[in-house]
Amino acid sequence: MPDSQNKKGKRKAIIRQQPTPPTQDELSDGYDASGNGEAMEKDETELELEKLVFGDDAGFREGLKLYRNDTVDPIEEGSEEDVAVDSAEEVEEGDLDAVDDADLFFVDSGPSINCNQDLILAPQSEDTEGGTDGAEPPAWIDSDDERISVSLASNPRLRKLRISESEDIVNGKEYIRRLRQQFERLYPVPEWANPSASRKTSSRRKRRKLSDAGSSSSESKSDDDMSVDSDALSAQPLAKLLQSTGPMTQTSVTPTSNRKRLRPEVIDIQRTKDVSGVQPSAITSLSFHPIHPLLLSSGPSSTLTLHHISPNAPTPNPTLTSLHIRSHPLTTSAFLPPTGARIFFSARRRYFHIWDLTSGTISKVSRIYGHAHEQRTMERFKLSPDGRWLGLVGSGRKGGGTINILDAHTCQWVAQVRVEGKGGVADLAWWGDGAGLLVLGKGGEAVEYSMQERRVVARWIDEGAVGTTVVALGGTAKGSAGLGGDRWAVVGSQSGIVNVYDRSAWKAEAVPERPAPTRALGQLTTPVSCVEVSPDGQMLVMASRWKRDALRLVHLPSCTVYKNWPTANTPFGRITAVVIAPNSEMLAVANEQGKIRLWEIRS
Repeated sequence: MPDSQNKKGKRKAIIRQQPTPPTQDELSDGYDASGNGEAMEKDETELELEKLVFGDDAGFREGLKLYRNDTVDPIEEGSEEDVAVDSAEEVEEGDLDAVDDADLFFVDSGPSINCNQDLILAPQSEDTEGGTDGAEPPAWIDSDDERISVSLASNPRLRKLRISESEDIVNGKEYIRRLRQQFERLYPVPEWANPSASRKTSSRRKRRKLSDAGSSSSESKSDDDMSVDSDALSAQPLAKLLQSTGPMTQTSVTPTSNRKRLRPEVIDIQRTKDVSGVQPSAITSLSFHPIHPLLLSSGPSSTLTLHHISPNAPTPNPTLTSLHIRSHPLTTSAFLPPTGARIFFSARRRYFHIWDLTSGTISKVSRIYGHAHEQRTMERFKLSPDGRWLGLVGSGRKGGGTINILDAHTCQWVAQVRVEGKGGVADLAWWGDGAGLLVLGKGGEAVEYSMQERRVVARWIDEGAVGTTVVALGGTAKGSAGLGGDRWAVVGSQSGIVNVYDRSAWKAEAVPERPAPTRALGQLTTPVSCVEVSPDGQMLVMASRWKRDALRLVHLPSCTVYKNWPTANTPFGRITAVVIAPNSEMLAVANEQGKIRLWEIRS
C-alpha cells in the first residue's frame, strides 16, 4: 500500500511540472519556449528567405516603377493614370499607410490599343518537329521506330509495299509511311475533308459555267440539272431532271478511240464501291446511260431503279429514284440511244412502257396492228445504237422464229425478220451503225438483215451449235462496212462453248455459209446466259447464271482468257446481268441476291 501511494504522488508531481503548450498568438508574437517571454532574433538566412517569399518595402516600390514604365501611355499626358502614379511617387519615400487604396491597386482591363507589339507571336523555331512548312507536329513519337527493321519480302501481305522486287528490309519510319500511303491509295481523302481540293473543284465548276454562258437558257438549265460534277445529282431526286425541258447533250464519257490498248493475259482491274442498297429480287437487266454516269436496273420486283455512279461520294453510288409498277415483273429495260432521254421497259405482257425522262410521263404501247398473233408477249427486245429501231422477239415458232421491228419514236410496225429452223429465236444483236441486225436461231442459224434494203443480205451457221443461247457484236473500228462495221461476232450455247468470229474479212455478198471461229472458248461448263463486247472492242465478258461465280474476261483480238482475274475470292454469286460502261472503263455485274457490284477497268 505505501508503495502504490508513493507512485501516485510521483505521477501527480510529473504532470504538474510539464509546461503548457504555447497558443497560436504566442507563436506569432515570437513566444520563447524557455519561458522568459522574449522574442527570438531572426538570422540572416531567415530574413533572406522571408524577403524572397513575402517581399519587402523596397521591392514593392520597384514594382510600382516597373508598372508605370510598362503601362503608362507616353502620348496621353495628364491622364488619370499619370496622376495616380505621380501621387504614388510622392509618397513612396514616406509612410504608405496614408496612401489611399485606389492609388495602390488597379483593375487589369487588358492591353491598351497602342500596345499591339506585345501580342505578336514569336517566330517558330526551326528545331521544332513541325518545321517551317506549317505541318502540325505528331502527338507522340516512338523512338524505337528508327531502330526496328521490317522485312517486306518475307511476308506475302507486305510485298505490295515494295517499290522494287529486290527491296526487302526497311526501318520503322519508312514502314509507317508506306502503310499510310497504301491506305490513302485505297481510301482517298473525301472532298469534305480536303478544303483545298473542294475549292479547286468549285473553281472548275465556275469556269465551266462561265464558258457555257453563251448557250441558250434552256440548254444551260438542262446542263445544270444533269451536270456530272454537280452535287445536286447525288443528293436530290430525279424530279428536277424530269421537270427540265432542254435536251441532255452534255457528255461525260471519254472517247473510246483515245483509250490505251489492254494487255493480253493480265488485266489491271480494281473493285470500287458497290451500288448502294439491295434490290428485293434478282436483277435481270442492267443498262448504262450513254452520256451521264447513270445505271438502270430492273427485275421481277416490278421496280425500275436509277443509280448515280459516283464511288467517291459520301454515300457511294446512291439511288436517284425508282419507279414501281404493280404486278409487273420486269424482264428487260434499257435507255434509248444516243441521248438516253427515254427508258423502254417490259415484262411478260402483251404491252410495254416508255418512260420519258424529260417530261416525266409514262406511256403504254399495247398492240402491234396486224401482228398481234405473232407477238403475244413483249418481254424481250433490243434497241438499235442509233436510237431509230426497236427489235421485239416474237412468240410464234411456226416455221422458225420472227423479229418484229418497230420505229422507236412512233412505235409503228416497220418490218419483220424470219429465221428458219426449229425452236424459235435465241437472241438478236444490232449492227454497230444501226443499219441492220443479226438474228440467231436456237438451232444455230444466223441471219443478217439490212434495214436499208429491207431484206436478208447473208445467212450463216454457227459451228458446232448445240442450242445457241446468246449473241453479241462489237469492235466497230475494224469490220466490214456492208455488215455494220462490226469486227467481232460472239455466240454462246447451252454446252458452255463460246465461239468468237472475226468478221473483218466478210462481205455482205460473200459471207461463208459455215465460217470457222477464230477461237472456241470452253471455260464455262453451264449454259451461257450473258455475252458482252466492250464498246472499244478490246474485251469480251461471258457469264452463266447456272453456276456460282461463272464469269470470264477475254482479251480481243488475241482471244485469250485473262489469268489474274477473276480469282477464287471474287464475290459474284449467281450472275444474272452484265454490262460495260460506254467508255469501256467500268464493269457492272448483278446477281440473284439483288446486289450490283462495280469494277474499274484500267488500261
